[in-house]
Amino acid sequence: MPDVQPEHGRRASRLELSRAHGFLAGAYAFTVTMVGTTLPTPLYGIYRARFGFSELIITVIFATYATGVIAGLLLFGRASDQVGRRPVLLAGLALSALSAVCFLLADGLVPLLIGRVLSGLSAGIFTGTATALLIDLATSVSRGTLVATVANMGGLGCGPLLAGALAQWAGSPLRVPFWVDLALLVPAAVGMWALPEPVARTSGRWIHQPDLSVPIEVKVVFVRAALAGFAGFAVLGLFTAVSPAFLSQELSVRSHVVVGLVVFVVFAASAAGQMLLDLVPNAMSAGCGALIAGMGLLALGVAVSSLALVVVAGVIAGLGQGLSFRAGLHALGAGAPPDRRAAVASSFFTVAYLAISVPVIGVGVLAQAAGLRAAGLIFAGVVATLAAVALVLLVRERPTDDGP
Repeated sequence: MPDVQPEHGRRASRLELSRAHGFLAGAYAFTVTMVGTTLPTPLYGIYRARFGFSELIITVIFATYATGVIAGLLLFGRASDQVGRRPVLLAGLALSALSAVCFLLADGLVPLLIGRVLSGLSAGIFTGTATALLIDLATSVSRGTLVATVANMGGLGCGPLLAGALAQWAGSPLRVPFWVDLALLVPAAVGMWALPEPVARTSGRWIHQPDLSVPIEVKVVFVRAALAGFAGFAVLGLFTAVSPAFLSQELSVRSHVVVGLVVFVVFAASAAGQMLLDLVPNAMSAGCGALIAGMGLLALGVAVSSLALVVVAGVIAGLGQGLSFRAGLHALGAGAPPDRRAAVASSFFTVAYLAISVPVIGVGVLAQAAGLRAAGLIFAGVVATLAAVALVLLVRERPTDDGP
């Protein structure tokens, strides 16, 4: 692990956390930022009713977030390797707070789109930079990637659960969740301000060089991880953007808490899959197999309108996504040169968020033309096929080398 390089010239002007406390502060900030990105999930039905949105518009709002993530990864993926982790993460927190303000003031489509773009930019900054930070400050690459992926998926899962509970019981469902979000961001900002800088700056300024290439040392690993990651993240996009509408319109689920809970269990299963990595041989292959099984159950649940089957499908697919995701991220973190970790992580997440956005828009178009049920069945078949292709390639290339 690289040694923390303290900013000696600034120590007199601000408190600096220890390495261990900086690790905890980074994990908290990562989690809170990702919570903010999924807060709108159980609220989409309220926005649809208040502003008269179609399901296609809802998926476009969601995909706008993914576009912001990709832009953040492309624009800022290498920035922290050059100017340091701390200033880049502080910028990410500021964008997250601005996103919450947009939602608080939203009176139509445009503020929602702006809020989602800002939220996506903040997530794009954090997914690459915070992952690199936690690997830098952890006692091992394995611990760093575990905490980073759990913070990522745990935050994404807690967002819908928190917003659903607040919308159900706190009143003012389109306002209170975002006030709470702003309150959670305050200690995160304090922690990032006091963060020990773990990398030496390579230049005094940020040289913008968007680059999706990866070092030759990890190119083979990257391709395999990206294949499995695409299928898994497409599932997360479906449950985040489309499942609230399916639950309310096809299964008559009216509780915001239940909607948030269904999305939460998918992300919780993903986090569990990540924690099981060391116990599962050939984790990426196992993850792809679980994705295939989950999509089969999802198709059945959609066909017979069974909430229980949809939830079980989400749990199995979430486990598969978590296994393949952390296996890929661990391999990339271990293989990438230290000064390219943020860039490599950002490239990986760019592929992941393309998977979240593009298939979801396709589902929105299909739902508009043929209904949510047909769109769900087609989506399950497409994702199962992608996972099967990834599984075949993994088995053919390196049947015993896709674990940690």
